[in-house]
Amino acid sequence: MAKDETGIAPSLFDRALLRVRQTRVWTREPATFLLDRVVEDMRDRLHAVLRSFDHAVDIGSPGAQLGEVLAGRAGELTRIDLPADESQGLGLMPGSLDLAVSVLAFQFVNDLPGTLVQIRRALKPDGLLLAAMLGGDTLTELRQSFAVAEAECEGGISPRVSPSADLRDIGGLLQRAGFALPVTDLDHIVVRYDNAFRLMRDLRSMGATNVLNERRRRPTRRATMLRMAEVYQERFADPDGRIRATFDVVWMSGWAPHESQQKPLKPGSAKASLEVAVRSVKRP
Repeated sequence: MAKDETGIAPSLFDRALLRVRQTRVWTREPATFLLDRVVEDMRDRLHAVLRSFDHAVDIGSPGAQLGEVLAGRAGELTRIDLPADESQGLGLMPGSLDLAVSVLAFQFVNDLPGTLVQIRRALKPDGLLLAAMLGGDTLTELRQSFAVAEAECEGGISPRVSPSADLRDIGGLLQRAGFALPVTDLDHIVVRYDNAFRLMRDLRSMGATNVLNERRRRPTRRATMLRMAEVYQERFADPDGRIRATFDVVWMSGWAPHESQQKPLKPGSAKASLEVAVRSVKRP
């Protein structure tokens, strides 16, 4: 997330709690359908990059799937976890990496601008960052349904779903961090469920339940949960009765600057006038 006027990133997420929940999930039977899709997409995107990478790092990605994808592309692969205390930094040596990748981790980073700057510094010239995080309208249906239910049943609204960054935000952060040729795009995924409780069960099995520092600490009332599921069904069900859940995956890529990279032309450097070019087009 962006820093405030004091220059300090707000602490939105309880990262220690996040680590406990994700560790617990991976000792049981995690729900990996979303992770599997994103990792496969990462495989395709890396396949389009016609080069090899001597030194690569996987930053915070859950599970081992991404490491398997990188096994044939990187001479040396290191996996690091995002720290519970972000003031400790990532521990990456400047100019030490050819490739940095991450999937489904950056959405829980408190200081994303600072994290991107650290990665940029750790990349060698012409090194690549390729990452995917949840953003956009992710779980907007669940957010809206809880807001209605809490307003009706408890007289107030508490934060339930993490705030989401959009493409413009991420593109701007890549530029500010010093990346060349920044690119962002979005994969809009809609998953259907029998009801809201099945969705929430999957979120628990992903280790992706509420870890906001300002979350309500006491258990949610049964009446509130039932009303939430009712609102969800009323507003976001398809004709067959199944509900929709949105997961927007924001992809980002950027390169550490290098003299070999394509650069935009300087203003006024064109050798031909656009007006002249338009006039010269033969019209039928």
